[in-house]
Order: sequence, then structure tokens, then C-alpha cells
Amino acid sequence: MAVTKGFGPDAVQAAVAAGLTDVGENYAQELVAKAAAVPDLPAAVRWHFLGTLQRNKIPALAGVVDRWDSVSRLSEGDAIARRQPGAEVLVEVDLSGAAGRNGCAPAGTPDLVAALSDVGLVVRGLMAVAPLDGPARPAFRTVRDLADRLGLAERSMGMTGDLEDAVAEGSTMVRVGRALFGDRPPRR
Repeated sequence: MAVTKGFGPDAVQAAVAAGLTDVGENYAQELVAKAAAVPDLPAAVRWHFLGTLQRNKIPALAGVVDRWDSVSRLSEGDAIARRQPGAEVLVEVDLSGAAGRNGCAPAGTPDLVAALSDVGLVVRGLMAVAPLDGPARPAFRTVRDLADRLGLAERSMGMTGDLEDAVAEGSTMVRVGRALFGDRPPRR
């Protein structure tokens, strides 16, 4: 998946021209603005919202997002289901337990997956970011094993810096930005 966070609509067009069909964005306003700036994308292109969900942003995103890749609480799922019934989601698993990191604890993931399904969302899989202070492979292995137990096919694990470890542990989708577009410009 091409992650265009911090880059303009030209990055989306370049990714699509290179054959990528999944585009991820971390910030709600940026995703909405980019989608509006490149309205003539092929129908196969899918927008993914990767950032921490704020329920007040869901109404603006619901008409644009094809898949919500960072659902970590039932309240987020409820808000998505009200605006976009049947939406595809990934549950974000917190692999670090660190304060301020998004995600559901691994132990709570099965209950969240079931609850999201109960409100009418289609849970396609799990998403995870490697811990900042530890090795990535054991963390990614935890997500792979959890997805296997839950019968979920999608494992969105890894980014530019740890994509080899993610692929070795069974990632089905790696989020790549810096390797495609270079260092992110400073946020204004």
C-alpha cells in the first residue's frame, strides 16, 4: 500500500501510475482533500484510513474511505457502522502497550472482532505497527497467530523500515511511504 501522508495529490497519481491500487492516509483532512483533488482515479483504487480514528471525523471520511485500517474500539466501529453500514475494517492490535499508542490489546482482539461483526462491519483482518523499543518479528508473529486463530486473512503489518520482518511473518499488506516517496515533508 502506498502511504502518501504529508505528500500532495501528485504522490497519489504517481503511485496509481506505477500500478498500486491501495492508497493509505493517516490524517482525515488530508485524505478527504486528496480524494477530491484526484477524482478521476481508476475504480480499482481503494482509499484506506490508517490513522487514529476520531469519531467526529468519521462523517467526512465515510463517503471516501474504502477500508478503515485502524479500528481499535467498539465505539469507533459503531460510528462507522452508522455512516457506512457493511464497511470493511481491520482491527489495530497494540503490540507495545505504551501509553499513547493506538490499538486493542491482543487479549481483547477476539471480543472486538466479534463485536464489530455484530454491528454489521466486515472485519477483514488485523493491522499492527511494530513496537518502537523492541524487535518487530516476535510482535508480527503475535498478530499472525492471532489472525490465524480468528480465521482472518488480512495481516497489515510492517512499514518501510521493517517490511522484511513483516513479510517473513506473513504480512499480506505492507504500508510503504518513505521507500516510495522519500522522507516526509515537515507538517505545516
